[in-house]
Amino acid sequence: MKFTNYFEHTRLRPDRADFKTEWIEFAYYHPDFEQIQTDGRIRRWAFINAAGKYLRAVILEDKEPIHNAFFDRSYLDIKNKSDETTI
Repeated sequence: MKFTNYFEHTRLRPDRADFKTEWIEFAYYHPDFEQIQTDGRIRRWAFINAAGKYLRAVILEDKEPIHNAFFDRSYLDIKNKSDETTI
């Protein structure tokens, strides 16, 4: 799995130091929900049982490197709004 330099730097922050690579891989390969941003980047969310939270992975538009990953407290709001616009 490839990561952008930005993400590699971000992982050094104390609030993200405990992120496990397998959690990010799980969100990448087994998302509960996916959304394409207007800039083409891909957001994927997956529930991480060990953390008890949803992890959002942001992938660049070419679907290769992970650009960002973090626990997302607003996942259910985003998912519910998306469901409302789906017919």
